[in-house]
Amino acid sequence: MGVFYFLGQKKFYIHLLIAFVLMIVTLWLVLISLDSFTRHGKIFVVPDFSGMTIEQLKEKQFDEFFTLEVIDSVYNKTMGRGEVIMQNPLSGAKVKAGRHVYLTIVSEKPESVMMPNLKNLSLRQALVTLEINDLLVGELNYVDYFAMNAVVEQFEDGQAIEPGKEILKGTIIDLQVGKGTTSISLAVPMLIGKSKTEAKKAIHYSYLNVGNEYYMDGKDTLRARVYKTNPQPLTKNTYPLGQNVDIWYRSDSLFDFETYLQNYIIDTLAIDSVLYQNTLEQGDEF
Repeated sequence: MGVFYFLGQKKFYIHLLIAFVLMIVTLWLVLISLDSFTRHGKIFVVPDFSGMTIEQLKEKQFDEFFTLEVIDSVYNKTMGRGEVIMQNPLSGAKVKAGRHVYLTIVSEKPESVMMPNLKNLSLRQALVTLEINDLLVGELNYVDYFAMNAVVEQFEDGQAIEPGKEILKGTIIDLQVGKGTTSISLAVPMLIGKSKTEAKKAIHYSYLNVGNEYYMDGKDTLRARVYKTNPQPLTKNTYPLGQNVDIWYRSDSLFDFETYLQNYIIDTLAIDSVLYQNTLEQGDEF
């Protein structure tokens, strides 16, 4: 019997065919399993999770596409507690389904700080001190007092708050401020296009108050920008200390503020020119 005698046997070829078929089936099963494990071909764009809580992300079923993992929490006075402030990968990244997305959220409990003594400080000094201590400015209530824009008293929720009391960062502090002995009036600063934080700061530094706030594109504080105010800025009208300024916001992701701001300034200058010309013409009549 020769060495290659088995090559002439029918059983050899049957077994060879069975082995080949088993190899193909096994390879196919491995590829299918690998494809299922790696989710081959299923690519997703990571959305912008900023401003949403974990509960909201789950309600929108993002956890079915990504593995959401909170890795840190930080305090932020401009955002709500539990809202996403940072993410990795960033929004717009293309990843496979099931990819871990690491989130940093706003801490549930802000740090504490000692209430500073603002009494007898100028309003500007008081505003800077509050900002340094991560405290928010509430209402400026002007009262009869000989020193104009000097802080007379400091309040939290309508109650006088003593210096040195431990309070949470982000607490709103109302200030009682002196009117002074002379009457003055103020113009509304330019607020169009500013963020909510920038607008409030500009209003307070102009010795005015924030009035009603309206969100025309939903309450999106991260992308909200000042669309219009009442009273309007860039006019010759002036207002007393503590005047309320109502603000309307729009989202800069939905509205072209650059073009709007350019046209706003041009239109305002045109109106001022007409008013100036009318004044000159009226003067010629006398």
